[in-house]
Amino acid sequence: MRCVAVVSLWIALLSPAAHAEPFSFAAIGDLPYGAPEELGEMAERVNRQPVAFTIHVGDIKSGGSRCSDEAFLTVRSLFGRFDKPLVYTPGDNEWTDCHRRSCGSYDPLERLDTLRSMFFSSANSLGRQSIALESQGSDPRHAKFVENRRWQHGRVTFATLHLVGSNNNWQPELPSVSEFAAREAANIAWLRETFAAARARDAIAVVLAMQADTFFGKPGPDSGFTRWLAALEAELGQWNKPVLLIQGDTHVYRLDRPMRRADGRPLDQLLRLVVPGERDADAVLVEVDDRRPEQPFRVRPLRGNAQGAALN
Repeated sequence: MRCVAVVSLWIALLSPAAHAEPFSFAAIGDLPYGAPEELGEMAERVNRQPVAFTIHVGDIKSGGSRCSDEAFLTVRSLFGRFDKPLVYTPGDNEWTDCHRRSCGSYDPLERLDTLRSMFFSSANSLGRQSIALESQGSDPRHAKFVENRRWQHGRVTFATLHLVGSNNNWQPELPSVSEFAAREAANIAWLRETFAAARARDAIAVVLAMQADTFFGKPGPDSGFTRWLAALEAELGQWNKPVLLIQGDTHVYRLDRPMRRADGRPLDQLLRLVVPGERDADAVLVEVDDRRPEQPFRVRPLRGNAQGAALN
Protein backbone atom coordinates (compact mmCIF):
# COMPACT_ATOMS: atom_id res chain seq x y z
CA MET A 1 0.00 0.00 0.00
CA ARG A 2 2.86 2.35 0.85
CA CYS A 3 4.44 1.77 -2.59
CA VAL A 4 1.13 2.48 -4.31
CA ALA A 5 0.77 5.70 -2.33
CA VAL A 6 4.30 6.81 -3.18
CA VAL A 7 3.79 6.07 -6.90
CA SER A 8 0.48 7.96 -6.85
CA LEU A 9 2.17 10.95 -5.21
CA TRP A 10 4.92 11.02 -7.84
CA ILE A 11 2.34 10.81 -10.64
CA ALA A 12 0.50 13.76 -9.11
CA LEU A 13 3.70 15.78 -8.82
CA LEU A 14 4.79 15.05 -12.37
CA SER A 15 1.39 15.61 -13.98
CA PRO A 16 0.63 19.07 -15.44
CA ALA A 17 -1.51 21.35 -13.29
CA ALA A 18 -5.22 20.82 -13.74
CA HIS A 19 -6.89 23.31 -16.05
CA ALA A 20 -9.13 25.90 -14.45
CA GLU A 21 -12.64 26.46 -15.77
CA PRO A 22 -12.70 29.07 -18.56
CA PHE A 23 -14.20 32.36 -17.44
CA SER A 24 -14.95 35.84 -18.74
CA PHE A 25 -14.74 39.32 -17.29
CA ALA A 26 -15.73 42.79 -18.49
CA ALA A 27 -13.55 45.88 -18.83
CA ILE A 28 -15.03 49.40 -18.97
CA GLY A 29 -13.76 52.93 -18.47
CA ASP A 30 -14.13 56.65 -19.23
CA LEU A 31 -17.76 56.32 -18.16
CA PRO A 32 -20.08 58.11 -17.43
CA TYR A 33 -19.16 61.25 -19.33
CA GLY A 34 -22.74 62.44 -19.76
CA ALA A 35 -25.71 61.61 -17.56
CA PRO A 36 -24.76 59.35 -14.64
CA GLU A 37 -27.47 56.92 -15.71
CA GLU A 38 -25.18 55.89 -18.59
CA LEU A 39 -23.30 53.87 -15.99
CA GLY A 40 -26.52 52.27 -14.76
CA GLU A 41 -27.40 51.28 -18.30
CA MET A 42 -23.94 49.77 -18.71
CA ALA A 43 -24.48 47.77 -15.52
CA GLU A 44 -27.68 46.32 -16.95
CA ARG A 45 -25.90 45.31 -20.17
CA VAL A 46 -22.99 43.72 -18.33
CA ASN A 47 -25.33 41.92 -15.94
CA ARG A 48 -26.75 40.00 -18.90
CA GLN A 49 -23.31 38.58 -19.68
CA PRO A 50 -21.76 35.53 -17.95
CA VAL A 51 -18.90 37.53 -16.42
CA ALA A 52 -17.07 36.75 -13.19
CA PHE A 53 -16.38 40.43 -12.47
CA THR A 54 -15.92 43.87 -14.07
CA ILE A 55 -12.89 46.16 -14.07
CA HIS A 56 -13.48 49.93 -14.39
CA VAL A 57 -10.25 51.66 -15.44
CA GLY A 58 -11.20 55.12 -14.22
CA ASP A 59 -12.49 58.49 -15.40
CA ILE A 60 -15.89 58.30 -13.74
CA LYS A 61 -16.76 61.79 -15.04
CA SER A 62 -15.77 64.03 -17.93
CA GLY A 63 -12.72 66.26 -17.73
CA GLY A 64 -14.84 69.41 -17.60
CA SER A 65 -17.55 68.51 -15.08
CA ARG A 66 -17.49 69.25 -11.35
CA CYS A 67 -15.45 67.05 -9.05
CA SER A 68 -18.04 67.24 -6.30
CA ASP A 69 -18.72 64.78 -3.50
CA GLU A 70 -22.20 64.39 -4.95
CA ALA A 71 -20.81 63.30 -8.33
CA PHE A 72 -18.55 60.74 -6.66
CA LEU A 73 -21.32 59.40 -4.44
CA THR A 74 -23.64 58.98 -7.42
CA VAL A 75 -21.07 56.83 -9.21
CA ARG A 76 -20.36 54.93 -6.00
CA SER A 77 -24.07 54.08 -5.79
CA LEU A 78 -24.26 53.08 -9.47
CA PHE A 79 -21.33 50.70 -9.03
CA GLY A 80 -23.67 48.83 -6.69
CA ARG A 81 -25.92 48.00 -9.65
CA PHE A 82 -23.35 45.60 -11.08
CA ASP A 83 -24.44 42.13 -9.99
CA LYS A 84 -20.91 40.70 -9.96
CA PRO A 85 -17.86 42.22 -8.26
CA LEU A 86 -16.54 45.48 -9.67
CA VAL A 87 -12.93 46.60 -9.23
CA TYR A 88 -12.22 50.29 -9.84
CA THR A 89 -8.97 52.20 -10.29
CA PRO A 90 -8.98 56.04 -10.37
CA GLY A 91 -8.59 58.22 -13.45
CA ASP A 92 -7.24 61.73 -13.89
CA ASN A 93 -10.66 63.32 -14.42
CA GLU A 94 -11.67 62.64 -10.82
CA TRP A 95 -8.64 64.17 -9.13
CA THR A 96 -5.62 65.24 -11.25
CA ASP A 97 -7.64 67.69 -13.36
CA CYS A 98 -9.96 68.96 -10.63
CA HIS A 99 -8.03 72.24 -10.30
CA ARG A 100 -9.70 73.37 -13.53
CA ARG A 101 -12.31 76.08 -13.14
CA SER A 102 -14.92 74.03 -14.99
CA CYS A 103 -14.32 71.20 -12.50
CA GLY A 104 -14.86 73.46 -9.50
CA SER A 105 -11.29 74.65 -8.77
CA TYR A 106 -10.71 71.89 -6.23
CA ASP A 107 -7.40 70.92 -4.67
CA PRO A 108 -6.46 67.72 -6.57
CA LEU A 109 -4.78 66.18 -3.52
CA GLU A 110 -7.88 66.73 -1.39
CA ARG A 111 -9.99 65.10 -4.12
CA LEU A 112 -7.61 62.14 -4.19
CA ASP A 113 -7.99 61.71 -0.43
CA THR A 114 -11.77 61.84 -0.88
CA LEU A 115 -11.69 59.16 -3.58
CA ARG A 116 -9.65 56.90 -1.35
CA SER A 117 -12.08 57.27 1.54
CA MET A 118 -15.20 56.86 -0.61
CA PHE A 119 -14.17 53.98 -2.88
CA PHE A 120 -11.36 52.15 -1.07
CA SER A 121 -12.26 52.13 2.62
CA SER A 122 -12.83 48.37 2.44
CA ALA A 123 -10.50 45.63 1.26
CA ASN A 124 -13.39 44.19 -0.75
CA SER A 125 -14.47 44.98 -4.29
CA LEU A 126 -17.51 47.05 -5.18
CA GLY A 127 -20.65 45.60 -6.81
CA ARG A 128 -23.63 43.68 -5.35
CA GLN A 129 -21.40 40.64 -4.90
CA SER A 130 -17.94 41.31 -3.58
CA ILE A 131 -14.61 39.57 -3.44
CA ALA A 132 -11.69 40.09 -1.11
CA LEU A 133 -8.78 41.96 -2.69
CA GLU A 134 -5.19 42.42 -1.64
CA SER A 135 -4.38 46.10 -1.09
CA GLN A 136 -1.02 47.80 -1.28
CA GLY A 137 -2.21 49.83 1.68
CA SER A 138 -1.44 46.85 3.92
CA ASP A 139 2.27 47.50 3.26
CA PRO A 140 3.53 50.13 5.75
CA ARG A 141 5.95 51.43 3.12
CA HIS A 142 3.05 52.34 0.80
CA ALA A 143 0.18 52.63 3.28
CA LYS A 144 -1.66 55.46 1.53
CA PHE A 145 -2.00 53.58 -1.78
CA VAL A 146 -5.11 51.64 -0.85
CA GLU A 147 -6.36 51.89 -4.44
CA ASN A 148 -3.74 49.48 -5.80
CA ARG A 149 -5.44 46.08 -5.65
CA ARG A 150 -4.60 42.48 -6.57
CA TRP A 151 -6.54 39.22 -6.79
CA GLN A 152 -6.40 35.77 -8.36
CA HIS A 153 -9.08 34.17 -10.52
CA GLY A 154 -8.50 30.73 -11.94
CA ARG A 155 -4.82 30.60 -12.84
CA VAL A 156 -4.52 34.30 -13.66
CA THR A 157 -3.18 37.06 -11.40
CA PHE A 158 -4.92 40.44 -11.69
CA ALA A 159 -3.75 43.84 -10.43
CA THR A 160 -4.79 47.48 -10.72
CA LEU A 161 -2.20 50.25 -10.70
CA HIS A 162 -2.78 53.96 -10.17
CA LEU A 163 -1.37 55.45 -13.39
CA VAL A 164 -3.52 58.23 -14.85
CA GLY A 165 -3.81 60.52 -17.84
CA SER A 166 -2.61 64.13 -17.85
CA ASN A 167 0.91 62.67 -18.01
CA ASN A 168 0.41 60.67 -14.80
CA ASN A 169 0.22 64.03 -12.95
CA TRP A 170 3.84 64.77 -13.82
CA GLN A 171 2.94 68.45 -14.19
CA PRO A 172 5.74 70.44 -12.53
CA GLU A 173 3.83 73.71 -12.90
CA LEU A 174 1.13 72.48 -10.49
CA PRO A 175 1.47 72.13 -6.70
CA SER A 176 -0.18 68.70 -6.86
CA VAL A 177 2.96 67.29 -8.54
CA SER A 178 4.30 66.86 -5.00
CA GLU A 179 2.55 63.47 -4.82
CA PHE A 180 4.09 62.07 -8.01
CA ALA A 181 7.35 60.53 -6.73
CA ALA A 182 5.73 58.48 -3.96
CA ARG A 183 2.97 57.17 -6.23
CA GLU A 184 5.45 56.28 -8.97
CA ALA A 185 7.58 54.34 -6.47
CA ALA A 186 4.46 52.57 -5.16
CA ASN A 187 3.31 51.63 -8.67
CA ILE A 188 6.69 50.18 -9.60
CA ALA A 189 6.83 48.23 -6.33
CA TRP A 190 3.27 46.91 -6.88
CA LEU A 191 4.16 45.87 -10.43
CA ARG A 192 7.17 43.88 -9.26
CA GLU A 193 5.27 42.31 -6.36
CA THR A 194 2.44 41.30 -8.71
CA PHE A 195 4.77 39.33 -10.95
CA ALA A 196 6.40 37.78 -7.88
CA ALA A 197 2.95 36.75 -6.62
CA ALA A 198 2.09 35.30 -10.05
CA ARG A 199 5.24 33.20 -10.01
CA ALA A 200 4.52 31.99 -6.48
CA ARG A 201 0.99 30.97 -7.51
CA ASP A 202 2.16 29.31 -10.74
CA ALA A 203 -0.15 31.62 -12.69
CA ILE A 204 -0.35 31.16 -16.45
CA ALA A 205 -0.88 34.88 -17.14
CA VAL A 206 -1.04 38.35 -15.58
CA VAL A 207 -3.62 41.08 -16.17
CA LEU A 208 -2.71 44.69 -15.34
CA ALA A 209 -5.33 47.46 -15.38
CA MET A 210 -4.89 51.24 -15.18
CA GLN A 211 -6.47 54.42 -16.50
CA ALA A 212 -3.59 55.90 -18.48
CA ASP A 213 -2.77 55.08 -22.07
CA THR A 214 0.94 54.85 -21.34
CA PHE A 215 1.79 54.62 -25.07
CA PHE A 216 0.07 57.87 -26.05
CA GLY A 217 2.77 60.28 -27.23
CA LYS A 218 6.49 59.59 -27.06
CA PRO A 219 8.20 58.46 -23.85
CA GLY A 220 11.06 60.65 -22.73
CA PRO A 221 12.32 62.82 -19.88
CA ASP A 222 9.07 64.78 -19.82
CA SER A 223 6.88 61.66 -19.67
CA GLY A 224 5.32 60.56 -16.41
CA PHE A 225 5.42 56.94 -17.59
CA THR A 226 9.04 56.39 -18.59
CA ARG A 227 10.30 54.66 -15.45
CA TRP A 228 7.18 52.55 -15.03
CA LEU A 229 7.40 51.34 -18.64
CA ALA A 230 11.05 50.43 -18.12
CA ALA A 231 10.07 48.42 -15.04
CA LEU A 232 7.32 46.68 -17.03
CA GLU A 233 9.76 45.76 -19.79
CA ALA A 234 12.15 44.28 -17.22
CA GLU A 235 9.39 42.22 -15.59
CA LEU A 236 8.16 40.94 -18.95
CA GLY A 237 11.66 39.65 -19.67
CA GLN A 238 11.69 37.65 -16.45
CA TRP A 239 8.06 36.48 -16.62
CA ASN A 240 8.06 35.18 -20.21
CA LYS A 241 4.34 34.34 -20.15
CA PRO A 242 1.27 36.21 -21.49
CA VAL A 243 0.32 39.60 -20.05
CA LEU A 244 -2.85 41.57 -20.81
CA LEU A 245 -2.55 45.32 -20.17
CA ILE A 246 -5.92 47.09 -19.90
CA GLN A 247 -6.02 50.88 -20.30
CA GLY A 248 -8.48 53.71 -20.95
CA ASP A 249 -7.83 57.43 -21.37
CA THR A 250 -7.86 57.76 -25.18
CA HIS A 251 -11.47 56.55 -25.57
CA VAL A 252 -11.12 54.52 -28.79
CA TYR A 253 -11.13 50.73 -28.74
CA ARG A 254 -7.72 49.32 -29.50
CA LEU A 255 -6.14 45.88 -29.31
CA ASP A 256 -2.46 45.87 -30.12
CA ARG A 257 1.06 44.87 -29.14
CA PRO A 258 2.69 48.25 -28.46
CA MET A 259 6.07 47.13 -27.07
CA ARG A 260 8.91 46.27 -29.43
CA ARG A 261 11.92 44.02 -29.21
CA ALA A 262 15.41 45.36 -29.87
CA ASP A 263 15.07 44.31 -33.53
CA GLY A 264 11.78 46.21 -33.90
CA ARG A 265 9.46 43.20 -33.87
CA PRO A 266 6.37 43.38 -31.65
CA LEU A 267 6.69 41.78 -28.22
CA ASP A 268 3.95 39.16 -28.66
CA GLN A 269 3.93 38.36 -24.96
CA LEU A 270 2.16 41.66 -24.17
CA LEU A 271 -1.38 42.24 -25.46
CA ARG A 272 -2.74 45.73 -24.79
CA LEU A 273 -6.45 46.58 -24.67
CA VAL A 274 -7.76 50.16 -24.67
CA VAL A 275 -11.43 50.28 -23.72
CA PRO A 276 -13.77 52.59 -25.65
CA GLY A 277 -15.16 55.48 -23.66
CA GLU A 278 -16.49 59.03 -23.53
CA ARG A 279 -19.57 59.33 -25.79
CA ASP A 280 -19.11 55.86 -27.32
CA ALA A 281 -18.50 53.82 -24.18
CA ASP A 282 -18.82 50.07 -24.47
CA ALA A 283 -17.93 47.09 -22.33
CA VAL A 284 -15.17 44.83 -23.61
CA LEU A 285 -15.50 41.14 -22.80
CA VAL A 286 -12.37 39.12 -22.15
CA GLU A 287 -12.58 35.32 -22.23
CA VAL A 288 -9.80 33.50 -20.38
CA ASP A 289 -9.00 29.86 -21.14
CA ASP A 290 -5.78 28.34 -19.79
CA ARG A 291 -6.00 25.51 -22.32
CA ARG A 292 -4.49 28.11 -24.69
CA PRO A 293 -1.33 28.85 -22.65
CA GLU A 294 0.39 30.78 -25.45
CA GLN A 295 -2.51 33.26 -25.61
CA PRO A 296 -5.29 32.58 -23.10
CA PHE A 297 -7.17 35.84 -23.83
CA ARG A 298 -9.90 36.37 -26.39
CA VAL A 299 -11.21 39.92 -26.53
CA ARG A 300 -14.31 41.45 -28.07
CA PRO A 301 -16.35 44.60 -27.47
CA LEU A 302 -19.86 43.85 -26.31
CA ARG A 303 -21.24 45.40 -29.49
CA GLY A 304 -18.74 43.40 -31.57
CA ASN A 305 -15.68 44.59 -33.48
CA ALA A 306 -13.64 42.79 -36.16
CA GLN A 307 -10.35 44.28 -34.94
CA GLY A 308 -10.55 42.18 -31.80
CA ALA A 309 -10.64 38.90 -33.72
CA ALA A 310 -7.56 39.83 -35.72
CA LEU A 311 -5.18 39.66 -32.76
CA ASN A 312 -6.56 36.58 -30.99
